[in-house]
Amino acid sequence: MAENKMHILVCGGTGCRASQSEEISNQLKAELENKGLSDEVNVVNTGCFGFCEKGPVVKVVPDNTFYTEVRPSDAKTIVEEHVLKGRQVKRLLYKNPKNDYQVTNSSGIDFYKKQIRIALRNCGFINPENIDEYIARDGYAALGLALGEMTPEAVIQIIKDSGLRGRGGGGFPTGLKWEITSKEKNDQKYVVCNADEGDPGAFMDRSILEGDPHSVIEAMAICGYCIGASKGLVYIRAEYPLAIDRLLTALEQAREYGLLGDDIMSSGFNFDIELRYGAGAFVCGEETALIHSMEGLRGEPTFKPPFPSVSGYLGKPTNVNNVETFANIPVIINKGAAWFSSIGTEKSKGTKVFALAGKVNNVGLIEVPMGITLREVIFDIGGGIRGGKKFKSVQTGGPSGGCLTEKDLDIPIDYDNLIAAGSMMGSGGMIVMDEDDCMVSIAKFYLEFTLDESCGKCTPCRIGNKRLHEILDKITRGKGTEEDLERLNLLSNVIKDTSLCGLGQTSPNPVLSTLLNFRDEYEAHVKEGKCPAGQCKDLLKYEIDAELCTGCTLCFRNCPVGAISGERKAPHYIDQSLCIKCGVCFQKCKFKAISIV
Repeated sequence: MAENKMHILVCGGTGCRASQSEEISNQLKAELENKGLSDEVNVVNTGCFGFCEKGPVVKVVPDNTFYTEVRPSDAKTIVEEHVLKGRQVKRLLYKNPKNDYQVTNSSGIDFYKKQIRIALRNCGFINPENIDEYIARDGYAALGLALGEMTPEAVIQIIKDSGLRGRGGGGFPTGLKWEITSKEKNDQKYVVCNADEGDPGAFMDRSILEGDPHSVIEAMAICGYCIGASKGLVYIRAEYPLAIDRLLTALEQAREYGLLGDDIMSSGFNFDIELRYGAGAFVCGEETALIHSMEGLRGEPTFKPPFPSVSGYLGKPTNVNNVETFANIPVIINKGAAWFSSIGTEKSKGTKVFALAGKVNNVGLIEVPMGITLREVIFDIGGGIRGGKKFKSVQTGGPSGGCLTEKDLDIPIDYDNLIAAGSMMGSGGMIVMDEDDCMVSIAKFYLEFTLDESCGKCTPCRIGNKRLHEILDKITRGKGTEEDLERLNLLSNVIKDTSLCGLGQTSPNPVLSTLLNFRDEYEAHVKEGKCPAGQCKDLLKYEIDAELCTGCTLCFRNCPVGAISGERKAPHYIDQSLCIKCGVCFQKCKFKAISIV
């Protein structure tokens, strides 16, 4: 690859592949072959660039030209104009929505300016199916350093000194977890990678495994060396076929290079990894439920202690970290604890990967230093709210997180600040909402997810959340009472205090945070029978203004249930007893004669 003069990097993440990025890559190769340029220009299928909103993305290096929303038919133009004539294809360049300026270099895109990529350092830069490209970017150097020059205790001390905390949601100090497991005496220990990413809208771990699987493999081997384990297990959900394929390819390559298996790097250290597939149960993100699932048992959590570090997989000492946590390990070993701890805040070191989604202009995968504010993430990196709408809320931490408001936009993002604000870091989901979102419905939506995903083992979670959902459903149908609001608060706190695992303990967070920050919306539903955002169908009423209605019959012709009547060129009328509140008439009316009341 180094011999080629030019490289064309094509995003090969799941999102871009769904938009024909593979076809783009194939077309580029075919065009280069036709022009006799295959030996001079290299087309590389990479991992996720992160800029999902503008995919498929193609990047040309070394000039860093960044093409967005590329289609297979654009391949010929890119080769003829950019490769042969050295001219950028202007219509494919990213255009800054704030000033309509075309950005000619990827470094000038606001989406990337405030990011620091550590866990994502190789995603979008290398071919994840080529171990040589990983090695060229210091791959497996950390493993060699650990095995050749350091004791397990010395490696653990570096991880402790770095301040790295678990990126799976709990935020437990990684080095301390390794140390506890290392001190356990047993004939067999295990290293487990939790790749069971289940939060709605989250795709951090999947993207790392798709774009840089060797970083996780290397980190698991280092962990095995530190805790005295010879066996590694990756628990990954079966719905991640691309991540699974690339991980299996990387494992095979690592074995061929002697980086997994017996006597790794002639050090006497033996370690290998195999995969275990999950069926998509959200609760299996909790480490004890995950371990039970790997053992072939029902995926249910158990009370701790004992912790997995003492008694985990098959009753043996087991260290469990998630994908993003492991992805940080090789860089920390290579660059040192002081370098890593210089990034972030006092109690939350390094960076955090977020899946930025919802009503924001730049949807995608980002990695930012701990301590950055929500305002910077949403309005600088995210490009602000879509359609010029007003920001209303952002939920961090997935279905277990809370909904934060405008008053929280300037708090530094770290584990402790988010918890203090009524939310949590979680694994890294970040969903932005605007003025059109009903916060009561949002709380109900997340609770529906929790109900579906609860294992049902403990009564507070199994029954309590069902009762919470029933109250929310009652409110969104206009049948709630003021007493119901107090019941929501009381029941939520009981569930938090008495549930067995993190799923139940955090499931009421969306309810509590919306009750606290959007009490007026709840009261409007209860006292006035209205949904201020116009989202709760049972509380909506469509009416036709006789003065504005021209009698064009467009609403009449599109109403699916015949609820609209009236003569042509005369005002029409909606029969409320027949109206199903689908909103078709509102959408079709060209004269703004139909309103929601």
